[in-house]
Amino acid sequence: MQWDDVRYFLALAREGSLSAGARTLGVEHSTMSRRIGQLEAALGLRLFDRLPRGWQLTQEGENLLPQALALESGIAAMRQAAAEHNALAGQVRLTAPPQLLNHVLLPLLPAFRQRYPEIDLVLLGEQRRARLEQGEADLALRLDEPNTPELIARPLAQVGYALYGAARWRETADSERLFIGFDDSLAGLSLKRWLDQHAGERRVALRGNDLDTHFQAAKQGWGIALLPHFLARGASELVLLDSPPPPDKTLYLLMHPDVRRAPRVQALADFIADALPAALS
Repeated sequence: MQWDDVRYFLALAREGSLSAGARTLGVEHSTMSRRIGQLEAALGLRLFDRLPRGWQLTQEGENLLPQALALESGIAAMRQAAAEHNALAGQVRLTAPPQLLNHVLLPLLPAFRQRYPEIDLVLLGEQRRARLEQGEADLALRLDEPNTPELIARPLAQVGYALYGAARWRETADSERLFIGFDDSLAGLSLKRWLDQHAGERRVALRGNDLDTHFQAAKQGWGIALLPHFLARGASELVLLDSPPPPDKTLYLLMHPDVRRAPRVQALADFIADALPAALS
C-alpha cells in the first residue's frame, strides 16, 4: 500500500465522484479509478460502491476512513516539521562595524547558536558597506540614518560617545592636551567633524581610519580619543574625561524585504533586536 493511494481514497471519499476527485488532485479520472483499484487490491477490500450517481463508501470504506484521515494528518505534520527544520537551517550573512561586532555582538551569539544549532553565521566587519539590495549580506547593523528606502530599517538602540584617555590627561592643562583623530578619508563622518571642532587648534598626535586603532592608542597614552561607551568603558587604562559629549547615534538593523520572509534571517534579526539593546545600555 502506498501513501499516494490513500490520498486518492480520501479525495474520492470527500468529493463523491471520480471527476470531482480527479480535479482536486489534478489528474485524469481514469488515473483516479486505477489508483482506487490498486488500494482495494492491496487491502483485499471493496472500498466504494460504483453507483450511477457517484462512488459511495462501503461499510469497509467507512471503517477505514478515520485511519486514512489520521494518516493524512500525520503526513502533514511530518512535512510541516521538516519544513520548519529546513527553514531554520542554512547560512545568514550579517555585516556590522567591526568594533560592535567583536566587542558586543560576538559575546552574545553563543546563546543564538545554542537555540538554532543548524544556522551558520557569516560575520562581516565592514570595510565598506555591503549592499543588501544586491544580496551581499542578509542583515546589516548601521550607526547612522539609512538612506535606502528599499530596505527595512529597525532602530534598536542609542549609542553614546565620549572623550576617553589615560588618567594623566585629567591633570593636563586643557591647552596641552593631545588628541587621537580620524584621518581625511573619513571627512564625511559626523564624529570626525565633532572631534575636529572640539580639538580646535590643539595638536592631533595620531590619526587613523579604524576605531580599534584609536582605542589601542588611547590605552597606550597617545592622547584623547572619541570612543563609544561600549568599547571604552571596560578598559581599565581609560577614564571618562569631562566634556560635553557629541549627540548619540542611533543603531539600525537593516534588511531587504525579500529576505525578511526567510525564517533563519528573521530568527537572527529577532535575536539581535532582543539582546543587543541591553548589551549597549
